[in-house]
Amino acid sequence: MQRYPRDMTGYGPTPPKANWPGGAKIAVQIVMNYEEGGENNILHGDAASEAFLSEITGAQPWPGMRHWNMESIYEYGARAGFWRLHRMMKDIPITIYGVATALARAPEQVAAMKDAGWEIASHGLKWVEHKDMPEAEERAQIVEAIRLHTEVVGEPPKGWYTGRCSNNTVRLVAEQGGFDYVADSYADDLPYWMTFGDTHQLIMPYTMDCNDMRFGIQAGFTNGDQFESYLKDSFDYLYAEGVEGAPKMLSIGLHCRIVGRPGRAAALKRALDYMAGHDGVWFATRQQIAQHWAKEHPAPTAQRPSAMTQEEFVAAFGGIFEHSPWIAERACAYESGPTHDTARGVHSLLCRAFRSASDDERLGVLNAHPDLAGKLAAAGRLTAESTSEQAGAGLDMLTDDERATFQKLNADYVARHGFPFIIAVKDNTKASILDAFHRRIGNDRATEFAEACRQVERIAELRLLDKLGA
Repeated sequence: MQRYPRDMTGYGPTPPKANWPGGAKIAVQIVMNYEEGGENNILHGDAASEAFLSEITGAQPWPGMRHWNMESIYEYGARAGFWRLHRMMKDIPITIYGVATALARAPEQVAAMKDAGWEIASHGLKWVEHKDMPEAEERAQIVEAIRLHTEVVGEPPKGWYTGRCSNNTVRLVAEQGGFDYVADSYADDLPYWMTFGDTHQLIMPYTMDCNDMRFGIQAGFTNGDQFESYLKDSFDYLYAEGVEGAPKMLSIGLHCRIVGRPGRAAALKRALDYMAGHDGVWFATRQQIAQHWAKEHPAPTAQRPSAMTQEEFVAAFGGIFEHSPWIAERACAYESGPTHDTARGVHSLLCRAFRSASDDERLGVLNAHPDLAGKLAAAGRLTAESTSEQAGAGLDMLTDDERATFQKLNADYVARHGFPFIIAVKDNTKASILDAFHRRIGNDRATEFAEACRQVERIAELRLLDKLGA
């Protein structure tokens, strides 16, 4: 099977119940990124100065040179911004994304984080770009980040967020092990699991929209009111979803040097006070949410269809289309991935193979279906699926007159169209099946062939929903 690694389905239309503690309608999760002293700087052995997330519009790296203005902006975050935010939120459970080398240069701030009971997660070894970093080098930096973090903080981090990550980051962190969550994702409003080999890693999606970083980019916030309004709108919408029975998580991303400025801090405080004024709001660290989620929704253990070999896939789904395993065989040629690991994902693959088959091949599938309440049913020679389906519509409990009616309709239908009458009996009752029989028997063959194929696909969908769940 061709593998496509991205999951474009996620939880689909029915996300799992978060069951936040106390029946909370929303989980509000605040992150303070502590990067000051870990940014690009030739003092840190880097090739150039920092150019990311500052007050300097359009900043560029200065190769081989220190950038005094850039350095002092970052220093503001450590010297003033952090303490302003600490005073504002010291009684709220929040998460620190701490760059290990920055934490090592911030003994007073680390002590304050610990005194406040904040979670200190790892933000990597240095606040630098990783996209072009060789895999072996990034792996070594992850190991060193954990070592230094443990040395500075006193315990290893249980959460990880690189931020300026590579395509290898999440896998490398998962392989390293020991993390309750990895946050290098923006793909959902709820935690979700990813699998790397035999390792199941919980992903705690982060945010770039409810994030003060938008003060530092051109397409972003220009004043505090915009930030406040956006945070409140995000909160209100997710809170309403929680009231309706589908609670979510609101992530808020902060930076000491950005929202730590007075004009922005005022807007943040107003937004947090607004949220705290609602009932059923759970302010939590990312680790608290991750541990809750892992308990409520453990990592899935069932084998994923997209991870199956062709032999395994055919064994699992070869009988979904009646007596036609070749459909599952051909479906294996299509691109598949995590987004197909659902009933409708597998159904899509199987239907593509069925629809692209020749008319003769599809006719063979139609003819593989038994007559409704016919001789095979009477002799107990139906597949288990067909037996259950026909019984569900009461076709195994017919009177003699009803059985005779079905058999005559079957014979007349086959004589006219050349294949058995097919209908998804799970969608019907005995009466509606008879009505459809009388209505469809007079169709021309092309119309009825198309309808029979649609019914075959619907039967397959219902079987997959029974097998894999909605």
